[in-house]
Amino acid sequence: MKTFSSPPRQRRLISLAVAGACASLAPAYAQNTAPTPGDGTIGPSVVVTGIRASMQSTLNLKRNADGIVDGIVAEDMGKFPDTNLAESLQRISGVSIDRSNGEGQKVTVRGLGPDFNLVLLNGRQMPTTDLSDLSGRSFDFSNLASEAISQLQVYKTGRADSPTGGIGATINVMTARPFDNPGLHASVGAKAVYDTSNDHVPDMLKGKKVTPEISGIYSNTSEDGRFGVALSASYQSRNSGFNRAGLANGYQGPYLGSAVIAGQTLPQPGQLGSENITNRPAQDALYSIPQNMGYGVNAIQRQRTNAQLTFQFRPVKELTTTVDYTYSENKIQTKRNELSVWFAQTPTSTSSWPSGHVVSPLTYSEVYNAPQDISVIGGDYATKTKNKSLGFNAVWKARPGLKVEFDAHHSTAESGADSPFGSENDLSNASFSRGTTSLDFTHELPILSMPAADLVNAPIQAAGSWFHNSYQKSIVKQAQAKASLELLESSNLNFGVGYTDTSNRSTYSSVQNNTWGGATKASDYPASLFQANSLSSFFNKLGGANSPNLFATLYTFDFATVRQVTANAVGNQAAYLPNFGTPDTDRTLEEKTTSGYLSFNTDWDTKIPFHSSVGLRVEKTKVNSVAQVLPGTAVVWGSQNELPITFGGQAFSNTDASYTNVLPALNLDFDVRSDMKVRASAGATIGRPRYDQLQGGLTLGTIANVFTGGTASVGNPALKPVKSKNLDLSWEWYYDKQSLMSLAYFHKKMDNYAGQTLVTQSLYDLHTPVGGAYYNAAIGAGGCAVADTNCIRDYILSNYNGQPGVTKTGTKGDGHLDGTITGLSTDPLLQFSTTTYANQKSANVSGAEVNVQHMFGQSGFGIQANYTYVHSPLKYNNADVNDQFAILGLSNSANVVGIFENNDWSVRVAYNWRDSFLAATTDASNRAAPIYTDAYGQVDVSIGYNFNKNLSFQAEVINLTDATTRQHGRTEASTLNVTQAGPRYMVGVRYKF
Repeated sequence: MKTFSSPPRQRRLISLAVAGACASLAPAYAQNTAPTPGDGTIGPSVVVTGIRASMQSTLNLKRNADGIVDGIVAEDMGKFPDTNLAESLQRISGVSIDRSNGEGQKVTVRGLGPDFNLVLLNGRQMPTTDLSDLSGRSFDFSNLASEAISQLQVYKTGRADSPTGGIGATINVMTARPFDNPGLHASVGAKAVYDTSNDHVPDMLKGKKVTPEISGIYSNTSEDGRFGVALSASYQSRNSGFNRAGLANGYQGPYLGSAVIAGQTLPQPGQLGSENITNRPAQDALYSIPQNMGYGVNAIQRQRTNAQLTFQFRPVKELTTTVDYTYSENKIQTKRNELSVWFAQTPTSTSSWPSGHVVSPLTYSEVYNAPQDISVIGGDYATKTKNKSLGFNAVWKARPGLKVEFDAHHSTAESGADSPFGSENDLSNASFSRGTTSLDFTHELPILSMPAADLVNAPIQAAGSWFHNSYQKSIVKQAQAKASLELLESSNLNFGVGYTDTSNRSTYSSVQNNTWGGATKASDYPASLFQANSLSSFFNKLGGANSPNLFATLYTFDFATVRQVTANAVGNQAAYLPNFGTPDTDRTLEEKTTSGYLSFNTDWDTKIPFHSSVGLRVEKTKVNSVAQVLPGTAVVWGSQNELPITFGGQAFSNTDASYTNVLPALNLDFDVRSDMKVRASAGATIGRPRYDQLQGGLTLGTIANVFTGGTASVGNPALKPVKSKNLDLSWEWYYDKQSLMSLAYFHKKMDNYAGQTLVTQSLYDLHTPVGGAYYNAAIGAGGCAVADTNCIRDYILSNYNGQPGVTKTGTKGDGHLDGTITGLSTDPLLQFSTTTYANQKSANVSGAEVNVQHMFGQSGFGIQANYTYVHSPLKYNNADVNDQFAILGLSNSANVVGIFENNDWSVRVAYNWRDSFLAATTDASNRAAPIYTDAYGQVDVSIGYNFNKNLSFQAEVINLTDATTRQHGRTEASTLNVTQAGPRYMVGVRYKF
């Protein structure tokens, strides 16, 4: 077999130039320190074009790296191989992604989730904001277009010169710079996007069927090579949607089969209702009961704008300066409608169960003495995220053998509402006509049946509402100075210092109306406001959608119109608008980190030549947490099972903490043969806690539960980072210049994980009417059962109206009395389950990766394939009802990519698969309960045709097989949600100048 010699150490720079400059994270070899953007390094002008050239450049990057590195190089300037950077990253072994609305958003590397992977832009730490995850550190790749990206580098092992924060990996996103490709390069492109998921939402929610994408890039350098400018810009519009069915608030329980908890558990054998249970859970079994069920349709419109401007100036050959400005804006508008019901866990239920120690029902049905509500919900969400970064870089070759670099930037990320209604808003309407209500979990789609429902004689009317306004801003100010000094013939010394100031501010306010029994009378709402749609048509890809027992209709309405009608009927506009003034909660966390590193690299001319890099990084971080929160002032029983908290006043906290980390790093690579390498790496890395784990300030849940009490949370600013001791081994065989086979093993021993601790306590001297004198009278003299909270409320409102704390306002649509019952000072204190955090957990993760890249001679055909196995002895125990610590996102993954390319055509078919994984350890109701995401596989196809050397055409399909997603709870059968979206088709044209 033909082999290809490994390039001499001093010539590795040429290979890395082909790969395209490895930023400030690039490997530092003796005599051949890899180029930093704008460092003035001059190599042969190599233009990367085509899939095969991109694959070869990627191999060069991996082969010449210090440590274990993977990457993806653009096929050509302005032509990255995927439309989304996260979707590109998933092709790399060990990398899997989380999708949002069918698009890659965040990455997991080697079993470590998004919060433990550091994302850099040109070697700089970037801020990130995400209103769906106000307190996370994970970078949202959906904010960045791919057109301006020259390459992605995934550093899986630590190095002393790498910024900290990535235990799974450090991902460096590199943009195009003019000196990397001297001369004039320009291209413009346009695409038409047809997202079929937009067809699967109600007509009144749909956007335009076809949307545009436009991009352009211009790069030029002066003839003397002293000046360079690059400008890239893109605009993308996408209309899409997804439909989801499931139990948004999870399951009640789990309960022990032998337990007797009034109002919550199944009746015991011989008790009333026990005859309606088929295959009753065993006495020692754990079982869960559905809490609610809903069907939602979601229409999404997105507009994404990206731009980058870069100037480079080389006044003398030894000095290169770069100034760059990056801007991105991502605007998302979501309109949603939902049909949902709640279960009361009545003793009149009928259910059937599978066998097992941990079970959920196959079928479940409840009968009510009075009509219950059918919720018809509409949501209007609109958010805007802006990212800005201004940076300066200077590289000076002070003298032969000494290179000095300085880099600084100021970057911001800001997310907030893009609507007069706030960032996230819902109107809940209801028809009080539900009788017997049943659920069937034996199909892929849970089947909700309500045979007695009558929305004509019990028309839809306004009920509760909530208007949320969230805001988040993150700022990173960073300066780095570094130097590389050549020593003797084959060694060099690298050293540097850095300072990073990161701040993250998040605010939140809520205007909520707890009028769940009806805001006003039904006659205020004409039937014409609500449009009937066939429910099954939105879930036609899911098994069971054609069941004759499925409730037939999903109602949609225009949010703005119904909001205005409701506000007019109630006579209070402010109650149906967000609070844009003083937020309820305002938190700021600032981290200031000072760092220094030293590393010594050398080549060893032994029988088996090898290269070593040994280094040490020291960091000191100061943390300051400032929080303003809203104290609770009263507990008001306003509906059947809910106890809304009344808030007032303000409370503040200010907490400081600090920690120091010493992080060694050792990287070795052995040239076993001219075409074969063996690598070994050991060292320590850290991953910083999430902002919500660090931020102080006690926050109460807005609504407590009659049976389970309230919830609260508070962070711990003194938390230390997770520290991981890492061992990595790799074997790499470069048996052809475009082909590779590699095996890798990794082991991570992690300490200081922040574990949740749950404390039950009373807060703010809040008293609950549950268990008070009125309540006990309803149980005693009124003869109400503990489980029958409607009976208890009716008794209190009827017999104690006008007494302290009791106000009756009328009769609800379901026939029960309406009004409020406020906790008195003589009533019991409300107990809150308060969550906080402490460094108390440890975990080990190990795994293996196999990677193959092969080109079939000069045929134009090639294949890439990889598989990653990840294992941790720490498993979530589904039979344990207590809070548990487990690693989220841990899953095996695989990729297979087939390619064909000649002078005219390029074809790529990619299959990505991710095994099932634990997504969360608490459900939406903040109960200790696992959420698992099922295994998922997706096929993507891209085809390109070169009409001539300047003009080319592209066609792409994302999710060709129309894959659906599903999540479940403690058992495979306990469906939490199933989601249907659709394939996305794109056709485009690109012209190179």
